[in-house]
Amino acid sequence: MFIRVRFAPSPTGPLHLGSLRTALYNYLFAKKFNGSFILRLEDTDELRFNKTSLNYIINSLKWLGIEPNEGWGGYGGNYAPYEQSKRLDIYRKYLDYLLYYGFAYYAFDSLEDLYNIRLHNKDFVYNSIYRNQLNNSCNISSYKVIENLDNNIPYVVRFKTPDNLCIEINDLIKGKIIINSNILEDKIIMKSNGGFTYHFANVVDDHVMKITHVIRGEEWISSTPLHILIYQAFNWKIPNFAHLPLILNINGKGKLSKRYIDNYDFPLFPLSWNDKDTNKKYLGFKEQGYLPEAVLNFIFILGWKNIINIKNVLSLCDMCKIFDFKYINKSSVRFDLLKLKWFNKQCINLKPDKYFLNHINQELLKRNILIYNKDYICYIFSLVKNRIIFIHDLWYEIKYFFICPDKYVDDKINHLKKIYNIKDVLNYLINFFKNIKIINFTYNILRCNINDISHIINKRHHIMQILRICIIGDLRGLDIILIIVTIGKLETIKRINNYLSYCL
Repeated sequence: MFIRVRFAPSPTGPLHLGSLRTALYNYLFAKKFNGSFILRLEDTDELRFNKTSLNYIINSLKWLGIEPNEGWGGYGGNYAPYEQSKRLDIYRKYLDYLLYYGFAYYAFDSLEDLYNIRLHNKDFVYNSIYRNQLNNSCNISSYKVIENLDNNIPYVVRFKTPDNLCIEINDLIKGKIIINSNILEDKIIMKSNGGFTYHFANVVDDHVMKITHVIRGEEWISSTPLHILIYQAFNWKIPNFAHLPLILNINGKGKLSKRYIDNYDFPLFPLSWNDKDTNKKYLGFKEQGYLPEAVLNFIFILGWKNIINIKNVLSLCDMCKIFDFKYINKSSVRFDLLKLKWFNKQCINLKPDKYFLNHINQELLKRNILIYNKDYICYIFSLVKNRIIFIHDLWYEIKYFFICPDKYVDDKINHLKKIYNIKDVLNYLINFFKNIKIINFTYNILRCNINDISHIINKRHHIMQILRICIIGDLRGLDIILIIVTIGKLETIKRINNYLSYCL
């Protein structure tokens, strides 16, 4: 069997985390078996269509490195067009078949009539139980149907769900699922405006485009019985289904949803998105400093069983090799922000130092700092790379190698001022650094000498804190001796003098 899978987003907004996972799993499954990964546009929802989504979809897949090899967006293929809005004639042909053979019917019920029925009967479902009591071609004469059509009476076309039929779904992840057709609705497959619903267009496209495996989110399980019935009505081969587990909020309660994005302090989208309805801009993973490799690794393990313990960053090639539906959990998975950050940190550590050279240069140019060469910058980055989670953290971690502190954390020093004469300590440090020879300005020698100085004020820990405040203005950061050796003797003396002036 030649594997053919599809990712079929709706251009109604930005892609969210669940969509990214669906795209990745389709991509991996196709690549593992040298199959085709197809991008199809499900643009039947005219009211919610958002033109900005079109480029967004393509740019997101490109950023993640999971581009299709066939489909919409200029990728080409033998089954064009890949937009549902341009395939209406194809759908019409197959709809006529269903109507002719009695698998579908015209329904002339008005929205008001259906609303009133539901108002008085909460158990109402438009199916075999009530079908023959309503205004449709199953209940009225053929003459009346033709008359209604000739008079342009509004109608929809519904699929005629068979009675009391056990529909079996053999899901590659969930296992066997059996649903009785009596609980199903006669779903609309053609809308009153002549457009076709997702359910119908999706099945037709999957058949025509020879899709072998349908990999999608768990929320589509409830629609799968209808899709199977449509396949059976045409006597078509049913593809394999694999429904991915839901992604839950950080607390494990409720589905992660872009509907509640304002409540999250982490991104849901791959790239930034400007919402024209709310005039809000939402930063994506990219803009918040996540590397595409980190995002891919994170969404790859969302729902992964513990029997496969993934501790390292995987390449797309690695993911293809180990991808298997048997390793995907049946139950929902909780969004783990710490794991996402961990992946990002690991990916940054794996990058060569020169990867970040341009970013550091941009930060230096912003501050008119033009005196440092490439080797020095690469060395500085090598010192701090294991401390950063996001690339935008980089300047905060390296700035004290390039500029003097412009502010100082005073709380700790105020405490030390009660114990020591800070002015005398600072002067002693200045004299020490002035007198030490350049040849002795090394890490080991400085550490030994500063240990000796610490005996003067009794506690080594305090002398290190005072030095750290003088040199970087803060109590956190790299080994202060390492920083001093890196910035040099003259710069060290200058910064201690600056702090001395600040204290006076």
